[in-house]
Amino acid sequence: MSDYGEVRGDYLRRGFASRTGWGERPAVLVIDLTVGFTDPSTPLGTDLGEVIGATNRILEVARPAGIPVIFTSIAYSDPALEGGHWVRKIPALEILKEGSRMVEVDARLDRRPNEPVIIKRFTSAFAGTSLHAMLQSLRVDTLVLCGTSTSGCVRATAVDAVQSGFRCIVPEEAVGDRARLPHQANLFDIDSKYGDVVSLAAAIDTITCLTKTAAGAAISRPLKNSSSWAL
Repeated sequence: MSDYGEVRGDYLRRGFASRTGWGERPAVLVIDLTVGFTDPSTPLGTDLGEVIGATNRILEVARPAGIPVIFTSIAYSDPALEGGHWVRKIPALEILKEGSRMVEVDARLDRRPNEPVIIKRFTSAFAGTSLHAMLQSLRVDTLVLCGTSTSGCVRATAVDAVQSGFRCIVPEEAVGDRARLPHQANLFDIDSKYGDVVSLAAAIDTITCLTKTAAGAAISRPLKNSSSWAL
């Protein structure tokens, strides 16, 4: 812990780890909490029960407010062709076949019919997908990242999010990995360079505050579509 404190202090002195904060229009992006990753009996899987529980707490405040919720799933028709060198590097990805149970969103998250699933082939949720266009259409300015793995798809998405002009928030308890060390190292790195790593409680409090602000704005400026979260 002392080593962490020393490194953290050194980073701060050098000008890393500033806060980007929240914008006004967040969306929740649930990354790869699909059966292939959440079932510990699969080659890719690990026990992510606590991560799913924390993600559900985020969804419990986001959904009633109409804040967009988007899921991702890695799925291949032809893994070797579509996944290229990444699948060669991680042959276990071959279990993620389109139409199989492995690519389904974990049922514990109770995904709603109006919550889209972005199909991706690589780590970042932005790489070769329609996510950026979808977020622009929704006028989102802040991405709240939940899911797995911290060292892989969560980190890659955080990097691409900030490069694409979005604020990035990572509730610490709502992301997970197969091992503690890569999880902690990548949370440190995300918080130092790409987004704000915050506690679950802080994320819920902020979403609640933003929701109240949006509701107040809606009194004086009615929404064209009451089912969308818009200011």
